[in-house]
Amino acid sequence: MNKYTDHDLLVMYKNVDKKNYVFNHIINLYQERIYWHIRKILISHEDSNDVTQNTFIKVFQNLIKFKGDSKIYTWIYIIATNESLSFLKKKRKYFFESIDNVSSGLITNLKSDHYFNGNEAEKKLQEAILILPVKQRIAFNMKYFDNMKYEQISKILGTSVGALKANYYHAKNKIQKFLNEN
Repeated sequence: MNKYTDHDLLVMYKNVDKKNYVFNHIINLYQERIYWHIRKILISHEDSNDVTQNTFIKVFQNLIKFKGDSKIYTWIYIIATNESLSFLKKKRKYFFESIDNVSSGLITNLKSDHYFNGNEAEKKLQEAILILPVKQRIAFNMKYFDNMKYEQISKILGTSVGALKANYYHAKNKIQKFLNEN
């Protein structure tokens, strides 16, 4: 449980003597949830660890500039999402394919991932999610798995609530169709 408000953390972070304490506190609060958010996008444990680490490096470098316009967690989620999308774009350039076609590689990773401990139904659901376009996949994951409100997802993804609702609706239908056919 967080014993400090976001405002408290930001004030404490400006004190050089407390900077590391605050950063470690933020890591302890959010690292696991951020890792799983990234993992749902990238699938690979190793890639997710790397992107999680990059996310928190950016948090450390930029927390002093954070104005508190949103919650710290929302801000970190934005960084994690952008880092994940940047990672996928780099991967796309490396393999010379569209970002949505990277999904086939992610499905292969899912099937061979020895860290995945779900049953066959969970694996099918993850495969269904991976066939979605990236924005639909992220919107679906945030709403379905993380129980986030559309307004919060909207801030993180920088899109309208209406567009998110449409993305979620289409994602749900595509997943249902995939599961019915497979």
